[in-house]
Formats: sequence, C-alpha cells, structure tokens
Amino acid sequence: MGKTIAEKIFDAHLVDKPAPDTYILRLDAVFCHEITTPIAVNDLAARGMDKVFDPSKIKAVIDHVTPAKDSKTAAQGKVLRDWARRHKIRDFFDIGRNGVCHALFPENGFVRPGTTIIMGDSHTCTHGAFGAFAAGVGTTDLEVGILKGVCAFKKPETIKVVLNGKLNAGVFPKDVILAVIAKLTVRGATDKVIEFRGEAVSAMGMDGRLTLCNMAVEAGATCGICPPDKTTVDYLWQFIGPDGERSFRTKDEALSAYNVWTSDADAHFVQTVEIDCSALEPLATVGYKPDEVKPVRELRGAKIDQVYIGSCTNGRLEDLREAARIVRGKKIADSLRAIVSPATPKVYRDALSEGLIADFMDAGFCVTNPTCGACLGMSSGVLAKGEVCASTTNRNFYGRMGAGGMVHLMSPASAARAALAGCID
Repeated sequence: MGKTIAEKIFDAHLVDKPAPDTYILRLDAVFCHEITTPIAVNDLAARGMDKVFDPSKIKAVIDHVTPAKDSKTAAQGKVLRDWARRHKIRDFFDIGRNGVCHALFPENGFVRPGTTIIMGDSHTCTHGAFGAFAAGVGTTDLEVGILKGVCAFKKPETIKVVLNGKLNAGVFPKDVILAVIAKLTVRGATDKVIEFRGEAVSAMGMDGRLTLCNMAVEAGATCGICPPDKTTVDYLWQFIGPDGERSFRTKDEALSAYNVWTSDADAHFVQTVEIDCSALEPLATVGYKPDEVKPVRELRGAKIDQVYIGSCTNGRLEDLREAARIVRGKKIADSLRAIVSPATPKVYRDALSEGLIADFMDAGFCVTNPTCGACLGMSSGVLAKGEVCASTTNRNFYGRMGAGGMVHLMSPASAARAALAGCID
C-alpha cells in the first residue's frame, strides 16, 4: 500500500510510537508569536526549564497586536522579546520588521517541503502549502516543542480534495476554499489532513495555495497540504539555490528531491471530494460558521459598515493587486470605512512601489501596518455591536472581529466591490 504526503513526513520524522495511533515526531521548526508563546515560556521558566531545544529552529514574531495597544499587550511583547534575546533566537521579528506570521515566515524561506512545524496558532496549517506538515497546538505541546523539539500527533488520515477545472474571471482561491468548507462542513475534516490536488491547484501561485491551506482548519483539519511542484521550487529558489543556501544546483534537481513528498498513486485516502472549479462563482459566508456559504449575488445589497482587506489569509501582494485594480480611480461609499493591512513589510513595500497603496488611499481606505489585530477583534479595525464587516479574513463566528459584530468572509475582489458599493455587490 502506498503512502500519502503526511504519512511519508511522519515516517521520516518518527522518534517514538508509544501507542498504535500516537506518533512522536521530530520538529524542524517551532513558530512563535506574542499571544500564545508568553504563556508557555513563563510556565517553563516557573518550572526551572527556561531552555530551547535549538535557537536556530525557533522563529518568533510580534504580530497580533503591533504596536502594543495597552499595557497588557506591551507586557506580552516584552516577554517574547526578552525570551528571544535571552536564548539568542536570531529569527525574531520585532516591531518594524514584523509581519503576520503565516505570511512572514514563508516569505523568509522558513518552510520547506517534507518538514514538520508547530505553533500555538490554529492557522499554522497554512504552511502545508509547501508540502509540509504544519499544525497548531496547545500550550503544553508548544512547551514540549520549545524544550525538546518533538510533538505528539495521532495517526494522519488524509482527505483528498480534487479541484478540477479552471477558475472563471472574478473567482479566486478564497472562493474555492469557501466551497470546500461548505462541502466538508466545519467538522468534516476533524483530526485529518486535507490534501489539495487537481488542475486548479496546479494553476495557482503560492499565494493562492497558502489561502487554501490557511482555511483547512475551518473544516476541522489539522493541516492542509499541497504537493510541491515547480511553483514551489520557483518560490523557494532564492533560498535553496546557488544564491541562497546552495542546497541545489538547478531547479530540476530541487524538483526531483521535493517530488519525494507527493502521495503515491495507491495511497489510501479516507475520503475523496471533487469540486468543479469552472462552475464556481464568487462566494461569501453568512451567519456565524465558515461552512454557511452563499453566492455573493444572493447577498447583493446586504448592509455593511466596514470592509477589511488583509490577514494571513488574504493580505499578500496578489490579494492587494486584485483589490487595488478594482478600486483604482474610484471612491469608497460614504456609508462605510475601509481598511487594508499588507501582511508583511515586504508586501507593503512592493505594494507601495507598484502604486497600490496610493490606489487604496486615493479611494478612501485606511492603510495600516502589518497586523493581525482586526482579524481577532483586538485592534486596528474592531467592530462595534451590531456592525457588519465584509472581510478577507478566515473566521466569522459571533464576535470574532468585535463583541456583537458580524463578518462576511469573501475574496479581496468581492470585498473591494463592496467597499465601492457600500453593500455586498
């Protein structure tokens, strides 16, 4: 019997198997941010175990509330900052160099095919876009990962999602993943891996694949995975090629090596789901669950108070380009406010050099620094009770972006259209 990508990664990283369905895996990286990591490092220190297994394999960032908005968030940042300095963690991204973790870390070449990654953040599944196994974990597992460089997982069962056909104009990876979640439901992939395959995936750039994998957890999945291919190699080449770490001499050599991390033809999948992407249209969520999805056209005219474009789901350059193309030379409706937050400093600089930031500002958008703040209702775009946001983020449960607020999840293109119309359009 052949093996899936996840099964191959588990076999390659197996340290121990204390129970038939429990695997202790060696970790290639532990990612950290200032919301969940301070709890772990403070507990380790209190237990007399203020150590890290390998400072070169820990990547840390202050990104959820940045700059700090009050004394509490300042204290959280200080704990992470002091810890990173104490343990000489080189890859620590403080204010000014920081960006949204799930955009910043791939952008810096920290994710490679066939690797294992954990983080105290549910959207760590994003990094599976490179053919890696990446999972969000709780505080105890994060502590063990920081201290010992290992983590325990259940046996990986994989759902194969085959995305056939080509996307029509106006349809984007965000629409695709909303369609997938609607079909699987919010619990349909619980404790499983979702492997994305098919013509539509092959045609996507890494930005699109990162969007797919980012929201795998909204169907309950531990991780989303895309098989590595030429697109993956092209994205990583600056890090793995002759001008980077010199891991490979040619792209063909890299592709051959990474092809190991693809599922075998006779691999076992617990479920196979096929979606004809050529039949998809722009989608948006309704209600308070990400599997409650309707075509945007059915929501036309729905009132909104805010538009938000950004986050680890849709704050990358590809996303900003599409939204800016729509608002260029136009003005947002007087009835709402609109916010755009480039996901990283590099995305911000590139958007600035391409004139995208000017497009947004001329249209009436507020442009913020890279931050997660609005997405989880902590800063830089929080909703008031009763307000509604058309957002490119990843969660729409009650109060996610502010107590009593409601969120319609949609693509950057659909959000930009809504900003101009003053309602879902």
